[in-house]
Formats: sequence, structure tokens, C-alpha cells
Amino acid sequence: MTEWSVTEPRKIPLTDPVRRLQVRVVNGAVNVVGTDESSARVEVSEIEGPPLIVSQQGSTLVVSYEDLHWKGILKWLDPKGHRRRVVVSVAVPAGTDVEVGAIGAETVISGVRGRTAVRGVTGDTTLVGLAGPVRAETVSGNLEAQSVTGALQINSVTGDVTVIDGAGSAVKAETVSGDMVIDLDPAAGQDGPPADIRLTSVSGEVAIRLPHPADARVEASTTSGSVSSAFEDLRIGGSWGTRSISGTLGAGQGTLKATTVSGSIALLRRPEPEHGPDGDGDGSAAASPASGKVL
Repeated sequence: MTEWSVTEPRKIPLTDPVRRLQVRVVNGAVNVVGTDESSARVEVSEIEGPPLIVSQQGSTLVVSYEDLHWKGILKWLDPKGHRRRVVVSVAVPAGTDVEVGAIGAETVISGVRGRTAVRGVTGDTTLVGLAGPVRAETVSGNLEAQSVTGALQINSVTGDVTVIDGAGSAVKAETVSGDMVIDLDPAAGQDGPPADIRLTSVSGEVAIRLPHPADARVEASTTSGSVSSAFEDLRIGGSWGTRSISGTLGAGQGTLKATTVSGSIALLRRPEPEHGPDGDGDGSAAASPASGKVL
């Protein structure tokens, strides 16, 4: 095993292949990017507190503190934790499996095709262009996923969840009080299996924007919240406070299920792509939203 104890900013080039990355940090920021290169690089640009340990054993690269472990990271508490801060960037081959645990740190992961797992206590998480299966857990940090084509599973307590240009065949998201904005790519499901979208919240609001034309069986309900739909083919019903949206869009090959207790549910429709004089779509009307405000 090769190991570095990092106490000041430095760059660490690695020559041995890396197929698995594990990062666990407290405060600061983590940036992981998948590249077409066969080697990996670690750069620590800021550090305060105890040494950050960078080690490689076989094809596994670990960037962490000695007292911070993956299993207990969501419950980890250190009275001296406020003295720790690190800003670390890691470039790995795109096929690498990535695990990031962050307490109070902003996390950005992009361009990875392997499995991705993220656990965060506070601090926002951004996932961009991931092709492998993704599992993300957060307590209070917001989570945004853009152009993720692998199966996406998200669990949040109070953090908001935003999915932009969601192109994966499976999206499962659960929140307690965090709001959800799910924007599905018009091309999703054309070349792969039908989409399977399952959303659950207790008090958070849920807004889903579907491509037009859409192709899904829809079941959405709230116990005491409101519902709205931009699709004439869907039925809005309910009694005694419970409201629901149900029906079939297109051939009904995909599945959309959304449930809340007191949050509202809104089903919105993407505009049809505009076509130029040559008949080709310029994509302007179907461009991804810059934020959830588009809904």
C-alpha cells in the first residue's frame, strides 16, 4: 500500500490504475471528475486541521481522515470537527466506482460511468453526466442531478431534490420535507427500457415535467395537498381531502408514481421542440431549465 499524509496544499499524481475511489471529508469541497485518462490525480488546494490521508491499495484509492468511516458517516459527530476543512479535487478514469461521504462539504461529481454513491450530512451535492447507477443520501443538503442516464436513487430528509434532463430509465426519490422538481428528458426511454419514476414525500412539494408526447401510466396522490395536471388525458379525482391524478399517457409503457401526505403535486408538460425552416429541431424550446423556477 502507498500512503501520503497531507498537511498542506499539494498535488499527488498516481501511476497505478484506479478502479474504485473512496472520499470522506469534513467541511470544504470535493470535486470528482471522470476522464479518458488511465491514471488518477489528487489535488488538495486547501487544508486546515488534522492530516488528510491519501492511500492506494491495489486499484482502490482512498482520500479520508483516519477517524472518519463510510458506514457511520451520516451519524458522525466530532466536537472538534469545526476545525477541519479541506478542498480536494480528484480526477479518475471514467469507469471508476466512486463513493463520497461529505459532512458540511459541497460535493460535485461529473463524467463518471461507474457506480456512484454519495452520503452527505450538510452541504449541497451536484451530479452531472453520470452514466452508471447512482445512490445519493443527504440529511439537509440540497441535491441536483443533471443529465444522469443511469438508475438514480435519492433519499433526503430536509434537502430539496432537483433532477434536470433526467434521462435514466429509473428514478426513485424519497424526502421527508424536502421539495422535488423532476424534469425528464424528451429522449428518455427511446433507446432503453420504459421509464420507471417513483417519488415519495411526507410534506415536500412535488413537481414533475414530462416530455410531450409522454408515454406512461400515471398514479399520483396526496392526502391533504393540492394537485394539478397539464395533461387532458389524466383524471383528477378524490374525496375527503385526498386528491389524485391517474390515467395513461401514450401507450402507457412507462410508470410514474408520486405520493405525498401534505405536499402538493403538479404534473407539467415540456413544450414541443421548435423546428427551423429546414425542418430540423433547434432544441431551443426543449432546452434544460437553468433551475426549478422554470416549473
